[in-house]
Amino acid sequence: MPELQLLRADHAPSVLAFELANRAYFALSISDRGDDYFDKFAAHYDALLAEQEAGICAFYVLVDEDGSVLGRFNLFDMVEGGAADLGYRVAQQVAGRGVATATVEELCRLAVERHGLRTLRAATSHANIASQKVLSKAGFSPVGPAGPADLGGKHGTWYERDL
Repeated sequence: MPELQLLRADHAPSVLAFELANRAYFALSISDRGDDYFDKFAAHYDALLAEQEAGICAFYVLVDEDGSVLGRFNLFDMVEGGAADLGYRVAQQVAGRGVATATVEELCRLAVERHGLRTLRAATSHANIASQKVLSKAGFSPVGPAGPADLGGKHGTWYERDL
C-alpha cells in the first residue's frame, strides 16, 4: 500500500524519475517545469529540503511499495496556526483512481496534526477538471479567481478548506 512520507534527501532519485516519467502528462494540465529544472534538479531539491527544514513548507511524496514515487503533495507558505497553500501532482499510472483525493484528505489531517494549520487553499486552472474534482471531493470550496501569476500563466479558481 502506498505511504505518504515527508520528503527526505534519499527520495531525490525517485522524485526525479517521477518528474521525468510524467513530464509530458503533467504539461497537459499544468505549466511545464522547463529544462532548467531538470538540468539543475539537485540544487532545486536541496532548496526544497532547506525550506522544509526552516518550517516554511512541508513536502510529501506518496511512495509505492517498490520505492517509486506515485505523487507529490506539498504545503507551501505555511503560517503556524494559520494557513498554507496546497499543491499536488500524481503519476499518470494512478490518475483517475482516487489516489489524489485520498492523499489530499490524508494531508489535510496531517496539516492539522503535524503542522498546526487551520486552513488550506489550492488553485487550479479552469482546464484542469480532474484537479477541480479532487479538491471538491476532498472538501474544498471555490473562493475566488486565480490569475496567471498564481497558475503559471493560466486562469483558474482558488479553493479553500477549513480544517
